[in-house]
Amino acid sequence: MDGQIALLVIGMAVVSYLPRALPLLLLNRVEFPPWLVKWLSFIPAAVLAALLAPDLFLNGEELYFSVGNIYLVAAVPTFVIALTTKSMIWTLLGGMGSFALLQLFV
Repeated sequence: MDGQIALLVIGMAVVSYLPRALPLLLLNRVEFPPWLVKWLSFIPAAVLAALLAPDLFLNGEELYFSVGNIYLVAAVPTFVIALTTKSMIWTLLGGMGSFALLQLFV
């Protein structure tokens, strides 16, 4: 039984690692056109927006634009902090602090 578990863990590690490592190994010497590099640079922001938007703007199935939506209210100072400091740590701390204060007082 222990051998099967070890084999399972090793197999899962390989299956998880290969899709990440193979493109890096195969494409590390390829020069991409500038338009493709610019297009690829937008992917992280698009993924983040797709992950955050439902929590910020929806309550169940309905749009929820209200002062009672503490997720949306906490996002405003977090966005301002991100724009002014351009620091991930200050943005993270500011967002967590804003959300904690809103949960405490609302």
